[in-house]
Amino acid sequence: QVQLVESGGGLVQAGGSLRLSCAASGSIFRLNALGWYRQVAGMQRESVATITSGGTTDYADSVRGRFTIFRDNAKKTVYLQMNSLKPEDTAVYYCNLETRIGRVGPGDYWGQGTQVTVSS
Repeated sequence: QVQLVESGGGLVQAGGSLRLSCAASGSIFRLNALGWYRQVAGMQRESVATITSGGTTDYADSVRGRFTIFRDNAKKTVYLQMNSLKPEDTAVYYCNLETRIGRVGPGDYWGQGTQVTVSS
């Protein structure tokens, strides 16, 4: 059974930075794509950034150049470094693990979510 536990959210002023972490338990990780998604109340969950097992990354246009996704397979952890934060980045952020080899996601496994609030 896979569990994902996120940490690192919080309140930050516009222009500031936060780093989110997502630690995975279970036997799978190295071969799986991972992603960060976010959701604002009343809106659909959207993809923020994904990273394949080979390290290929992709970003939403709204965060490209400001956010960086990276992974540490030895620690079974995926990170989202968020710089130059804007009020519109405020959302609950979820990490996701894709179990289907070769697929980018989203897969079936989600973390519990962590709140990021950016004040203006």
